[in-house]
Amino acid sequence: MDRHLAFGHLRNFRDLGGYRGFEGRTVRWGRLYRSDALSKMDDADWARFLELGVKTVIDLRYPWEIERAGRVREHHGLAYHNLSVEHRPYQQATLGPEVATGPYLAAKYAEVAQDGVVELRQALDVIVADDSAPVVFHCASGKDRTGLLAALVLTLLDVPDEVIVEDFALTELATAGLVADMTARMGVAPTWPGYGRAPAEVMTLFLAWVGENHGSLRGYAEKELGIDDAYVARLRATLLDP
Repeated sequence: MDRHLAFGHLRNFRDLGGYRGFEGRTVRWGRLYRSDALSKMDDADWARFLELGVKTVIDLRYPWEIERAGRVREHHGLAYHNLSVEHRPYQQATLGPEVATGPYLAAKYAEVAQDGVVELRQALDVIVADDSAPVVFHCASGKDRTGLLAALVLTLLDVPDEVIVEDFALTELATAGLVADMTARMGVAPTWPGYGRAPAEVMTLFLAWVGENHGSLRGYAEKELGIDDAYVARLRATLLDP
């Protein structure tokens, strides 16, 4: 099954189902999605989105991003949460070619892991809540902030690190579209060759940082987010097949 769902204007909408986790159980299809900004949807995309029966949207962007670019359309029965996990703004598109993609982005993810403790826990609380699914979480490109939250959820479901890295790198299939979107918005192509890229090295380096500082991403969740065994069991019951 293709993880990328076809939309006219969304470049990076993906289903996190099908991965094998705790006790060999698989993540349920159609329960948890990751995406780029849902504000980009036109009417046809919106009709496609409604077909998925999404009940909850978690928007990981800054409030000023939402004010500038818009948010998902309001709809009866659709809950919306703005949880800005990033606290130190930066501009990727205008970086120079001398900036190495892997180390640079991995360091930014480490910043989010340190700064966004409250919001990351709140996002997990929304995902684990009764009757919240299907859930979509997203940022602007569905790559960095979204990728970190996806890694955190998959880790708690006991999906192996190598699979988490592979899932992260699937954004590479959307890179051309993400660059085209930014070029259209800015009127000029991004100067950074790493813009819209998601090489495996980024997540590999971030997981290495987490390992050095917290033992593992699960260890980070326990120590920094207050996630205990009972919480993990609830998340697994919500997202894994029996």
